[in-house]
Amino acid sequence: MREQALVVSGPGQVELVDQEAAVLPPGGFRVQTLYSGISAGTELSYVKGTNPYLTATWNADLGLFQPGPPSTPYPVRNLGYMQVARVVESDTPVVPVGTVAAMTYGHRSAAVADPVTTRFVPLPDDLEPLLGVYVAHLGPICANGLLHAAADLYGPATRDLGDGVRGRRVAVVGAGVVGLLTALFARRHGAASVVVLDPTPARREVTRALGLDPLDPGDGDPAGLLKTRWAHGPGDRGADVVFQCRGQDWALHLALRLLRPQGTVIDLAFYQGGADAVRLGEEFHHNGLSVRCAQIGRVPRGLAPAWDRERLSAATIDLLRADGAAIRTHLVSAVVPFVQAPALLVDLAQRRRQELQVVLSG
Repeated sequence: MREQALVVSGPGQVELVDQEAAVLPPGGFRVQTLYSGISAGTELSYVKGTNPYLTATWNADLGLFQPGPPSTPYPVRNLGYMQVARVVESDTPVVPVGTVAAMTYGHRSAAVADPVTTRFVPLPDDLEPLLGVYVAHLGPICANGLLHAAADLYGPATRDLGDGVRGRRVAVVGAGVVGLLTALFARRHGAASVVVLDPTPARREVTRALGLDPLDPGDGDPAGLLKTRWAHGPGDRGADVVFQCRGQDWALHLALRLLRPQGTVIDLAFYQGGADAVRLGEEFHHNGLSVRCAQIGRVPRGLAPAWDRERLSAATIDLLRADGAAIRTHLVSAVVPFVQAPALLVDLAQRRRQELQVVLSG
């Protein structure tokens, strides 16, 4: 049995590699890929050569990148984390043949796994399978952003995702997939206002089509506009919380400017080019602000094990049930055959092609 896998062999070099399929282990199962979503941030950083794992050693114990051999050298063989697959062979009653599930095994036509160590989230029958690309990992990233906002207010007393946004004025910087899903989460969980800021006209149109409020950060001073609109009291104006979802330094600086005094930026972005434009001596210092990084590798301290990735996936399924039709229509901008993936990733990395969300079809 043969299978194909997407491999980044070097900067700007992507290929499909034909290989022998792995042997099914005892108690394991085999899946066939139906859909595989592309993450424009993490994955393209390997195609561009800008991911820090390519040039340094990640010391997981110290939590530091250090000089040394790259932790993920070329060729990069395990690219991608947004898969939907059907079980075609199983040696365990836990995972029946025919089950359709969200998984995170990378861009490949098939895979083998075991039910103990593998992310495997069965999809409900009432959810379009293509939308399952968001269930195992990317949706939980966004839900975890809301969880961090809740923990910023309530700490271990946090009870649900709405605790950090309910009744509050929310700004989201960046109308990529992460930003838009985060904004939809905030709206669904009771935010009083949600404004999404992005300089790209096409992305602002998608924002509007999703029923959200777009704002062009290049049109005047968006911080002055929102702080005029969002008044809490004398000397207290601005967003209650800002979700920063664009991996550029100007976006983080803008996020800080949007906040009310002593507010928090929940940062979901991946910065690959430094942050020279972040002026920590300006609003950050004078308004007593905070930046809190929210990554899927951990939930806020004190919230585990009540909150885990499975619970965040369940919250994602709830969002997709509510807004799935709009997400499918407006967020998924292209569905492309798996065999076209190498040229597609290179075109995206070199900006010869612009897409919001590309899904590879098996």
